[in-house]
Amino acid sequence: MAIVGASGSGKSTLLSIMAGLDTPTQGTVWLDGVDMFALNEDARAAVRARQLGFVFQSFQLLGNMTALENVMLPLELAGLPNPRVAAKDMLVRVGLGERLGHYPKVLSGGEQQRVALARAFVVKPALLLADEPTGSLDHASGERIMDLMFELNKELGTTLVLVTHDLKLAARCDQAITIEAGQVKG
Repeated sequence: MAIVGASGSGKSTLLSIMAGLDTPTQGTVWLDGVDMFALNEDARAAVRARQLGFVFQSFQLLGNMTALENVMLPLELAGLPNPRVAAKDMLVRVGLGERLGHYPKVLSGGEQQRVALARAFVVKPALLLADEPTGSLDHASGERIMDLMFELNKELGTTLVLVTHDLKLAARCDQAITIEAGQVKG
């Protein structure tokens, strides 16, 4: 599903609320049968670790960790076995097998975005939320990232919800909704 709308319309806020990162002023958010805001922050974080991947617009990679360590982190937090092997496999899958030991500051924007994708997909989440996943990339890099995202989406069976200004990208999704001034239009 794509969420489209003008800058400032509330798309990223909606995504953050869906992830349980921001608290809604009204209403509820249910994820896999759980009312996210009936839980305390620690319990919401545990649900996110098990069920959710998030690709941030600004990547949110940890600068003091290598690409491999950034992708291992959610696996370690979830207590999953063999985090190094799974993280390496996913980085190879996104074309970064030769960049495992590199820190974010020496990676290009496209490489950082692929590390962010690998980190989001490595836990095989039921739901992946992506906030402007190609917003800071050139057109060619953005196309490659989106091809990879849709490929992983189909391969892993992950539900994908993405925020975008790009109507061409939104058209690749099965469904799109528009937000105008904080209101869902369809």
